[in-house]
Amino acid sequence: MNHISRRRLSLALSSFAAAAAMLLLGTPQALAQTPDNKVLRIVPHSNLAILDPIWTTAYMSRNHGYMIYDTLFGTDENAKIKPQMVESWTESGDHRLWTFKLRKGLEFHDGKPVTGDDVIASLQRWGKRDAMGSALFQFVQRMDSPSPDTFRIFLGEACGFVLEALGKPSSNVPFIMPKRIADTDAFKQIDEHIGSGPYVFKKDEFKPGDKAVYTRFAKYVPRSEPPSGTTGGKHVYVDRVEWNLALRDAQAQVNALKKGEIDIIESLGFDFYENAKNDPDMQLPRYANLGLQYMARFNHLQKPFDNVKVRQAALAAMTQEPFLRAQVGVKELYKPCASMFICNTPYGTTAGSDIQAKGNLKKAQELLKASGYDGTPVVVLKPTDLAAIQKLPDVAAQLLRQAGFKVDLQAMDWQTLVGRRAKKDGWAMFLTAWQAFDVWSPIANPAMDTRGEKSGWFGWASDDKMITLRNEFMRSTDEAVKKKLADQIHARAFEIGTHAPLGEFDQPMAARKNISGFFITNGNIYWNIKKN
Repeated sequence: MNHISRRRLSLALSSFAAAAAMLLLGTPQALAQTPDNKVLRIVPHSNLAILDPIWTTAYMSRNHGYMIYDTLFGTDENAKIKPQMVESWTESGDHRLWTFKLRKGLEFHDGKPVTGDDVIASLQRWGKRDAMGSALFQFVQRMDSPSPDTFRIFLGEACGFVLEALGKPSSNVPFIMPKRIADTDAFKQIDEHIGSGPYVFKKDEFKPGDKAVYTRFAKYVPRSEPPSGTTGGKHVYVDRVEWNLALRDAQAQVNALKKGEIDIIESLGFDFYENAKNDPDMQLPRYANLGLQYMARFNHLQKPFDNVKVRQAALAAMTQEPFLRAQVGVKELYKPCASMFICNTPYGTTAGSDIQAKGNLKKAQELLKASGYDGTPVVVLKPTDLAAIQKLPDVAAQLLRQAGFKVDLQAMDWQTLVGRRAKKDGWAMFLTAWQAFDVWSPIANPAMDTRGEKSGWFGWASDDKMITLRNEFMRSTDEAVKKKLADQIHARAFEIGTHAPLGEFDQPMAARKNISGFFITNGNIYWNIKKN
C-alpha cells in the first residue's frame, strides 16, 4: 500500500471514529444527521421557561411534563380513568385502604427503577400545589411502600375521587419523579428533570425563547392498549422532537409550515383558520372533543379586588360575547357559556350566574358606585406572545374602564406573566384559558379553592362557606347529591366573585399532510405521531 492510500485509510478511520463518538455522545453534529422523517418539529403555543410542572399550572410546563414523565393513571377521551404506570390495585371494603402495584419495566432516564418510594414523594409534593391533590390529602392519613413495586394509601375516611385525582389529566398533573427530586420543597422549583416517560429532556440543548429538544427514551415500555387521552400505549416513532420557541408570529408560523420547515403548529392563529381549511398542504387534526374556557382571575388579596362588591361590579361588566368575538372571531369556534364547570358536562350549571350572564355596563356602573371603590387602578397583566389569549386583556380593560374602573394594562411575555402572578402583590387581574378537564368539577377547578393564602392557585380567594360545600362534595359518593352540591358551589362562586368565566372555544391545531397518528388527547401530547 503506497503512502497516499495509507493516508486515505487513516483519514477514513479517523472520520469513522469521530462519527461514532458523536453518535455516542449525542453531539449536535451527529443529531444533524438524523433523518428528517425521524425529527418532529413543533411550534408550541408559547415559550417554555418554567420546567417544573408541579410548581406552576402553565400548560407549557404541563406539556413538557408529559414528554418526560409518566403517570399512575390517566383519563381517556371519554373521561374514563384507566391505569398507566399501575398494573393492578385493590380497595378495602370500607374504602379506606388502597393498594397499588406498579407494572414491570418502569425505569427512570438515569437507569434507576421506579419504586413505591418515588411515587409517595411525588404525590406528597403534588398534593401541596394542586387543587385536587390538596383535596385528596385532606383524607390521606399516611402512605407507605411495603415492597419496591407497591405503594399504599391509607385514608382517614372514605372519599369518592381517589382514582380521579391520581388520573388527573391536566394542570397540575401528578407526574412521578425520582424521590430525590420529588423531595424538593413544593414551593421551590426543581433543578433536575428526569422522568420515566417516553422522551428524555436534552437540558444541554435547551434555550428558553429559542428551542427545547427531546429524544426518544429507548427503554420506555409502552402499554398495549391504543392511545386515548392521557392513557394507553405511548409509542414513539421519531428519534427527536424539537420545539421551536422563537417563532411567535402567526403568519411566520404558517409560512414555515407550508415550506416544511416545521411540522405542527400547536395553536393556529384564529385569523388563519379559514384559509388553512382549504390549503392542500395543511391539515387541521381533530385532537379534542371538549373545548377550552377563557377565564379572568382576580387577586383577592390586593385592592381593589379584595372587596367582594368591587368583584361583583367587574363580573357585571365582563359579559362574554365581546371577549369571544375579539379573541376568536370565528363563530363556529366559540360559544358563550354561563357555567364555570363547562356547558354540557356532568356538573355544568348556570346557578347564580345572572350577575354576569345578564350583566351590562349600566348595572356594573351602579354596583361599582355602591361598592365604595376608591379609584385604585386595576393592574391587568397582558401577555404579548400568547396569541390564544393576547386580545382578552384589551377587552377587559375597555369594559372595566367603561364601568368606571381605572385600569393599568401592563404588557409582558407569558413566562414573565407566569412569574408575576405567583407574587401576591403588584397585580389585580390576569386572563387565561383552561382545558375542560381542569375546570369541570368543584374539586378540579383551581379557582374554587378558597383557602386564602393556603390555596395553591394564584388569586388566593378566601371563603369558609365554599370550603364547607367543597368538603361535603368530596365526601359524597351519591351522584345526585354531588350534582346539588355542585350547583350550590357554583352559585357561591358567583356570589363571592372567585373569577369570571369568559366563554368557551375550540383551539385549532395545524399540521403538514405527511404527519399522522393524531388521536383525541384534549391537550397537546406528542406520542403515537408518525412523519411519513
